[in-house]
Amino acid sequence: MRRMKLDALVAIGGEDTLGVANKLASMSVPIVGVPKTIDNDLNGTDYTFGFDTAVNIVTEAIDRIHTTAESHNRVMVIEVMGRHSGWIALHAGLAGGADMILIPEQKYTIQEIVSTIRKRHERGKDFSIVVVAEGAQLVSEEGEGGLDEFGHVKLGGIGQLVAHAVEEGTSYETRVTVLGHLQRGGTPTAFDRVLGTRFGIAAIDLVHAGDFGKMVSLQGNEIVAIPLAEAVNQLKLVDQELYDLATVFFG
Repeated sequence: MRRMKLDALVAIGGEDTLGVANKLASMSVPIVGVPKTIDNDLNGTDYTFGFDTAVNIVTEAIDRIHTTAESHNRVMVIEVMGRHSGWIALHAGLAGGADMILIPEQKYTIQEIVSTIRKRHERGKDFSIVVVAEGAQLVSEEGEGGLDEFGHVKLGGIGQLVAHAVEEGTSYETRVTVLGHLQRGGTPTAFDRVLGTRFGIAAIDLVHAGDFGKMVSLQGNEIVAIPLAEAVNQLKLVDQELYDLATVFFG
């Protein structure tokens, strides 16, 4: 930075990017953070820009898949991003009317998932939508974690595992859609455009004031500054109260 004669650095990103920014701040580098991640898992801010856009993309996908699920009487499993937090799955699942939402913050047994889908069909609903975050984990009836042959926690591919289990356990025709990187592109929502602009102006103000080592954040409707260390000291996970609200609609 001295060689390039930079006065300050604005780091825009998620946990990894701002984790590096925090380390640079501890080395007295003049740096300010801006939270941008579709996962919405940064601590100290209600929302990160990128999240609302991703949720809208996933919600639209659920709406489209809902049509074919109903017309073909199928169970449709939709795998979305979210390795350690289920914000996208939960918000999009609620908005899209999912019949079950599986997130990393909760643990599920195969029997629990199968039972929920079967009960729904027994009540005359001959299709179901299951939204699953890529980091969701299945546990056996004995409580063992979902591990691979090397003892590593399984991440990704969970949609296929859930679909296979549902089809085997219910005999209902089941299909999987993995949205993948479709969630990360496209046209930003108005909310994200406005939030990104507000964050940008606030970051410039911090630089101008020489108030470094901070991240701009949204708290309520106010843009405030918090220490970078606070933003990256832990992941912001899904609130249990919000998940409990979603479970009212399961099945």
